[in-house]
Amino acid sequence: MSYLFTSESVSEGHPDKLCDQISDALLDAFLKEDPESKVACETLATTGLVVCAGEVKTEAYVSIDDVVRDVIKEVGYDKSDYQFDYKSCGVLSVIHSQSPDINQGVERNDIKSQGAGDQGIMFGYACNEMDNFMPLPIELAHRFVQELAYIRKETDLMPYLRPDSKSQVTVKYSNDHKPERIDTIVLSTQHDPKVNGKKLTSKMIADDIQKYLIPRVIESCPEKVRALFDSNYKLYVNPTGSFVIGGPHGDTGLTGRKIIVDTYGGRGAHGGGAFSGKDPSKVDRSAAYAARHIAKNMVAAGICDQVLVQLSYAIGRAKPVGIFIDTYGSAKVNKNDGEIAKIIEKTFDLTPYGIIERYKLKNPIYQPTASYGHFGRDPYTKTIKGKKVEFFTWEKLDSIDLLKNAFNK
Repeated sequence: MSYLFTSESVSEGHPDKLCDQISDALLDAFLKEDPESKVACETLATTGLVVCAGEVKTEAYVSIDDVVRDVIKEVGYDKSDYQFDYKSCGVLSVIHSQSPDINQGVERNDIKSQGAGDQGIMFGYACNEMDNFMPLPIELAHRFVQELAYIRKETDLMPYLRPDSKSQVTVKYSNDHKPERIDTIVLSTQHDPKVNGKKLTSKMIADDIQKYLIPRVIESCPEKVRALFDSNYKLYVNPTGSFVIGGPHGDTGLTGRKIIVDTYGGRGAHGGGAFSGKDPSKVDRSAAYAARHIAKNMVAAGICDQVLVQLSYAIGRAKPVGIFIDTYGSAKVNKNDGEIAKIIEKTFDLTPYGIIERYKLKNPIYQPTASYGHFGRDPYTKTIKGKKVEFFTWEKLDSIDLLKNAFNK
């Protein structure tokens, strides 16, 4: 029997995502000046106020106020009508030094024996539904809010748009787990109360979304995905009828409240640890990146059609205490999942030091991850302070041959 599966995403202007971006911008600012910085930074945003709290060990000086206001401006909160804007909001910093009890387990004389910054479980997932090995529902949900933000910031097509928005995509799957069609699209976007002197209605926004947004998203998809959009999908736009009050004024934002948006939209699993504001010694983040890299390259190498990779750590210990693999019965090698896990353990260095070095995680690369998902993104290189820095290194398909050799494919 066929079934429905739904994922959601939120825009860069969503209050929780704004906080994620501020936390990661602060992390980048510390790493830019001191790559050895240890950072755990949380942000709260509400009407007229941003609060930054957390623990930092660094040799760098960072103007918290400047970093926070730059992010808010870049996202688009630049008008007093929003009752939250980069010029007038207060910025309160209560960041203090890192606990020595944590630090003694992380920093060692032998850097290769660096311990995990905390205990915990991390998951990586990949499947062959999209060219970037992401599940279709979350990938489409990201594309809707990402394209909506582009329309808002770079065009005059929908001049009434405000920064805060959410999307939700429901996909109908066949009994053998293949996408059959797009069933439902839900879009909620903050907007001005009037356009050209007339009250703006949800129907007017829906008409523009059908005219401008949906065709642009469909055009961005590969042909096999375009074919899933038929004329019978259900579309709900601003279902409450109005969305004028939004952003931190409409709903207090907090770092780390969108962990499913950040990952796989509810597919696979999540260990519970947020990413943003954490330096790579925190395996909540770095090991989740490593697990995604392994999963993506396993599917790309033809080891399986989909896979879940779990890593688990103890604070202060270097090697993972457990590695779990679930191929959902899709393995294309003559090994069970336990045997596959043993091969993965031998093939990859999954110590914190090994992960940080492999994916170059001490660079200031994190703010771009804090909106539209940490996974499924295209790797790229950018020059920062005269140095070429690689972004989204965990998304590289550079372990395919390594895995084929390990599995004798």
